[in-house]
Amino acid sequence: MKCILLCAGYATRLFPLTENFPKVLLDIGGRPLLDYILDEVNTIDEVDEIFIVTNNKYARHLENWKNEKNNVKKITVINDGTNSNDDRLGAIGDIKYVIDKMNIDDDLLIIAGDNLFTFKLRDAIDYSNEKKAPVVCVKSVDDITLLRRVGVSEIDDNNKIIGFEEKPENPRSTLCTYAEYVYPKNIIKYFDKYIEEGNPIDAPGNFVAWLYKQTDTYAFIFDGECYDVGTHESLKEVSELYRKKNNN
Repeated sequence: MKCILLCAGYATRLFPLTENFPKVLLDIGGRPLLDYILDEVNTIDEVDEIFIVTNNKYARHLENWKNEKNNVKKITVINDGTNSNDDRLGAIGDIKYVIDKMNIDDDLLIIAGDNLFTFKLRDAIDYSNEKKAPVVCVKSVDDITLLRRVGVSEIDDNNKIIGFEEKPENPRSTLCTYAEYVYPKNIIKYFDKYIEEGNPIDAPGNFVAWLYKQTDTYAFIFDGECYDVGTHESLKEVSELYRKKNNN
């Protein structure tokens, strides 16, 4: 299994903090945000290499971080060659870029680099293995404002996705869908088809909205939390939360 960490966004909502520094390396409770994700990825025995896809602006920072990290699993930083928010490849474009550049033909674990989560990736992977199908991670929430900012899944009695909408004005369920995905290797070919059809390549949830109509796709409903560190307010909130957590 290969892990792709999506770290190529320009985090314009966090300027000036991220104007010349990657969001994924911002300090959260005394550690870079990315360290927390790496801690969890390192627990997955199947993962034999981690690809961090970034941009031309932040690549040097991530290379320096990697060199100081001495991680137990091999990390490869991949520069997608973009320089600004205007020429970015988008999350799905970056996934395809890594797949092609590294000739990946393996199961995939894909994670947004700005998501801090407390559930176990092991459970999501085991669920994907049980279903023999792609799995997306979801949590039921009752915050309508949050649901309007994310992807929202609808599922049947077997947790199979039967509906999905990115940032719906009127959410049809309470299942907030986060950017943690387990894709068996037979799903790789679908990225080619998705892009060839001219579908949007920015938000990774758009791929889910298309994929469930092509092949059975399941929701892994997790216990725990997932925080999207995307604004100054959310950064402050999560930093304080993890500062207290790390000091206990």
